[in-house]
Order: sequence, then structure tokens, then C-alpha cells
Amino acid sequence: MKTVSAPKLTICLFAFLLSALLGLSQAQAIIIRHDQLDSRYVVYAQQYPQLFYLHTRFNNKICVATLISEQWAITAGHCTEETPLGEMVNNGEDYPVRLDGEDYIVTELVVHPSYKHAQQIEAVDLALIKLDRPVVGINPIHLYQRRDEIDKVVSLVGWGFTGRGTRGGTTNDGKLRRAQNAVMNAGKWLEFVFDDPRDINSAALQLEGVPGLGDSGGPALLETSEGTMLMGVALGEIDNPNAAQQGGYGSISLYERVSTHYAWVLQVIEEDR
Repeated sequence: MKTVSAPKLTICLFAFLLSALLGLSQAQAIIIRHDQLDSRYVVYAQQYPQLFYLHTRFNNKICVATLISEQWAITAGHCTEETPLGEMVNNGEDYPVRLDGEDYIVTELVVHPSYKHAQQIEAVDLALIKLDRPVVGINPIHLYQRRDEIDKVVSLVGWGFTGRGTRGGTTNDGKLRRAQNAVMNAGKWLEFVFDDPRDINSAALQLEGVPGLGDSGGPALLETSEGTMLMGVALGEIDNPNAAQQGGYGSISLYERVSTHYAWVLQVIEEDR
């Protein structure tokens, strides 16, 4: 299991803030190992038809949602504010999204009741998205319910900025990338550390990586004998003094823990039937 010294609990969200766009010093996303070919991380969108981005800005794809039932998807709560999604849906306007080449309209948003909690440690950064009709021809990704996430190796997927662990995110080419990482800790959140493969005691995986700016809401996917499971939803990165820069080696990424919030998700979907 990976270990890291306790960080200061300051969370940098992965949402694509306009201020970051105007000065790209903080830009980052699926950040990869410095000693691996980028092509090993790039995947086709058709490999993950259940995933879709929520917004584009200056040709950058912002925030990810995952289809978890025939008509519902899950994303990060702050994605409803960092994109026009929340405002438009709340005003009764059509909000279009595209899944596997088909256009849909978001008709309803359900943000977790603890999203705006006064205490950050108690806040839950999740939102559910209802589409205007059932999605046909795509199998939804099931939610992981077990509480045994520590040391499980998952795939982290997103469209955001990319770069190397030695320098963080530097470019955005709109390609979908997938990195692997192992769950370091499973408490309030799932935590992933970006191990430096140059360290003598490194536990870095061959295709190790972390998410970043633009990848909020993106999934942590576990392959099981029962199929692909959604274990986590990308939230942000802890301000960690051990990291050289945001998204670089030593950085710690946070994901909302799906197993903790399974009952809430199920309740929302069941009440809609």
C-alpha cells in the first residue's frame, strides 16, 4: 500500500475555472509518467460510451459524467456550477449533452443534500443528472458497494489537460486518456497518490497517473468479474507540500467514495420510477 505524510487539507477542485484558462500556470488533467509514451494512455471514446463531458470552453472539454442507469448519470456537484449546466436547467432551459454520438437533453439535476455543508469535511460533492429519455444500446456502469477499496487498482479517465509527473499539466489536445492508480486510503474520500517511479521504494504502476483540471466528475473504474464498476467520482487535489507542483509526482487526488453514497443514489433513481 502506498504511504504519504499527512497533507494540509486544502482542496483544489479539478473544475475548469476561467481564471485558470486565462493564465495556464495551474492547468493540469490526466497527468502521466515522464518515462512512458503518451500513446499508451490515450483511449478511444468508444471504449467508454457511458462517459460524456458536460461543457466545452475554448475547445477544452470540461467535467465528466458517467451513465449509471438507463436515464441517470453522476458527476461532481461543483460541475453544476463551473459549467452552465446548473443555471440553465434551473431556468428551465434545454441543456444538451452527447453520449456515443447521440444527443440528449438534461431535464433534472439532483445535487447531494450535503453539497453546501458549512464544514468542508462534511460536504459531499456529487450530483445526479437525468436525461430526457432512456439511453439505448449502452450498458450503464454499476456502482461499487463494497467497503474494501484500499489497494484496489482502478482506471482514472478524463479529457482534460495532460502533462508529465515531472512538471504537471501543460497542454490540452481534447483526447481521452486513461491512467491507473491504486487506492491509498478509503475514508471520507478515496485518495490516490502519484508515485514517482524514480524513487527507490516507489510503488508506481506501469501506467500510473492522476486527474486534474477539466476532469472533475470523472470516474474511478474497477474491473471485476461482474463487469466494470464505478468506485469513485473525481473531486480535486489536496494541497500537499510533498508534491513538486499540482498534478505532479507526490500529488494526492481525491474522489468521492461511491460506496458511502450508494443508498442516496439508489433512493433518487428509485423515487423517479
